[in-house]
Amino acid sequence: MIISGSASISLASSLSSHSKIPLGKTTHQNFPDGEFMVQTNFKGDHGIIIAATRSASDHLELLQLQDAIREAGATKITTILPYMGYARQDTVFEPGQPLSARAMARSIGTGTDRVIIVNPHKNTVCDYFGVPAIALDASPVLAQTLPTNLENPLFLAPDAGAISLAKSVRDAYGTGDTDYFEKDRISSTEVQISPSTVDVAGRDVICVDDIISTGTTTSKSARILHDRGAKTIFVTCIHALLVEDARKMLSDSGVGAIYTTDTIVTPETKVSIAPLLAKLL
Repeated sequence: MIISGSASISLASSLSSHSKIPLGKTTHQNFPDGEFMVQTNFKGDHGIIIAATRSASDHLELLQLQDAIREAGATKITTILPYMGYARQDTVFEPGQPLSARAMARSIGTGTDRVIIVNPHKNTVCDYFGVPAIALDASPVLAQTLPTNLENPLFLAPDAGAISLAKSVRDAYGTGDTDYFEKDRISSTEVQISPSTVDVAGRDVICVDDIISTGTTTSKSARILHDRGAKTIFVTCIHALLVEDARKMLSDSGVGAIYTTDTIVTPETKVSIAPLLAKLL
């Protein structure tokens, strides 16, 4: 049976439809002191929990769901993380800071037998769970979101480390070139971008990334592309957090459209990763 966290209800429903695995129900009880408790109707041996942990509350809910279905008799639990919060905190920049990705993974790993995480910021986070964990690359589905008549498209990654994402989307789309910007992270809050030298004049450019949060880096890239004569600039990503005024910032920088998946459901969601998850299961 599939059990969904509050942040993944739509994706869980799609996964149930594609996998033919029944979707269970979850209710919440809120207490006056701010605590809450989940309750499910889980029955069976194998529980599949799908829960994006965008917030601390989502994370706590996942831990409760794991315990609830184990209490209900599950002998095997698979935890699917469409989006794992705190996974980007995978580097300690100053003494006294935690490696939060490790701390979160360890806590999730205590209540499950297997983890599937969709495009973590770095695949090395899989080593922290303490149980078998794999990273699912959903980038090929991003090609399905794009217009079919792109002109001499260029798939552009934000840095060298993400070039594989750009190539994956390009390969799925079927035509185009790939390149990347030079991006140096100076601190946890400051990023320096060096422009690519590729010719973009008159071309459709697709900025490909795993996560877009504030949109600052992508908007800086888009301005450079616009100044260099790009015909149209599209943005596509696996996880669209789009916090604060990200949408306005991207629009003001010349981005024509934003396309993303349902790992986090937003107005920009154009494609589901459910078929990939169903095939994996």
